[in-house]
Amino acid sequence: MKTPSSRNHARHAVVIGGSLGGLLTARVLSDHFTRVTILERDPVSRQPESRKGQPQTRHVHGLLATGLHVMTHYFPDLPQALLDGGAMMNDFAGAMNWYSFGGYRKQFQMGVKVTTMSRPLLEALVRARVVALPNVTLMDNTAVKTLVTTPDRQRVTGVEIEQRESGQTTPLHADLVVDASGRGSRTPQWLAELGYDAPPVSEVKVDVGYATRLYHRDPADPRGKTWTLITPEASKETRFGAIFPIEGDRWIVSLGGWAGDHAPTDPESFMAYARSLPAPDVYNVICRAQPLSDIIPHKFPHSLRRHYEKLRRFPQGYLVLGDAISSFNPTYGQGMTSAALQTLELKKLLAGGKSLDELAPVFFKQAAKVIDIPWQLAVGEDFRFPQTTGPKPVGTDLINKYVEKVHRATLHDEVVGLAFLKVMNLMAPPPACSTPAFSGG
Repeated sequence: MKTPSSRNHARHAVVIGGSLGGLLTARVLSDHFTRVTILERDPVSRQPESRKGQPQTRHVHGLLATGLHVMTHYFPDLPQALLDGGAMMNDFAGAMNWYSFGGYRKQFQMGVKVTTMSRPLLEALVRARVVALPNVTLMDNTAVKTLVTTPDRQRVTGVEIEQRESGQTTPLHADLVVDASGRGSRTPQWLAELGYDAPPVSEVKVDVGYATRLYHRDPADPRGKTWTLITPEASKETRFGAIFPIEGDRWIVSLGGWAGDHAPTDPESFMAYARSLPAPDVYNVICRAQPLSDIIPHKFPHSLRRHYEKLRRFPQGYLVLGDAISSFNPTYGQGMTSAALQTLELKKLLAGGKSLDELAPVFFKQAAKVIDIPWQLAVGEDFRFPQTTGPKPVGTDLINKYVEKVHRATLHDEVVGLAFLKVMNLMAPPPACSTPAFSGG
């Protein structure tokens, strides 16, 4: 571990939330603070498992290539640990079995790795590496009740915590507090209580709902070397399906749809929903595979973005990060990577010697730049469905007509496919799909 930077030496940082965003934040802070404490509301097991406060972790998760790259930067042994844990790892485009817009996107060797695993496995491996750092402590089963501030409320000086088993509350001093508690963040409420404005909010209502089941996977099945997506051609279709090979010789299968066309949770209807998809790949696997779990539903009513970068006043010694800033439609798999990229921006600011007094406004501007691209991509795709409501960026319909040509070109053109996948993986900005090579559509 690096020696904490002298500017923040002998200080204590607190991270609210022990999910991936919070863990990666703690990893960054460990290089700059003598002590880092992660506060997690739920009990945390050393074994990979979903927690009560993480309903989304039971479903298919896609870790974009950029997210894996950032996590490997923090933990160089993580890819090998994933493999040792049973995760699959192959070339992103070579392992792709993706049906969309009437055909399968062309497979090719992209030179970029993709890993498929359960979200609990990934989080458990990251958590083990974070808490192994000598200056990081995880306090689980601990709720944050409120922020503690200076008398003039200009600076956050810690949090009041509650041990959930005993109900005992105590103050915990900190020089920096970072809220990485997720979509249900209480920061807007806490700011209001302190006399600050809550951030402006953007909501795009999508009414997405899906259901997930685990199945046994024969390790000799060659389909286990590919990841499969079936995505709809909006607005003619609303349903999607995903089947990924994960650790423990299992398939994880998620079925769902936009605009209220949600997957059912009884086995017969779930199977019929799979059969109704525009390609048979998911159904062909699960109709013969042994189920290993119940069918678990999840609903996502709207994408949510809190514009902290627009606030004129914000308390010193406090930050917000990850899903607590922006929660995307999960069908696009952007959340983990967006949070990881935000932690890189925090790392740059701290490494550059940015003082805690100056940190928040600069970080929020940088985080907004990170969020802009995945938000643009997700919202643009969601507005293909006429039932989607919310602030629609100017030009979205025109852009979507062009992007539809890109989607169709990926069925046969490697050049277009490579550019599309780089944008999708947040490796390149959307203009990468607007080069002259694309002009023929």
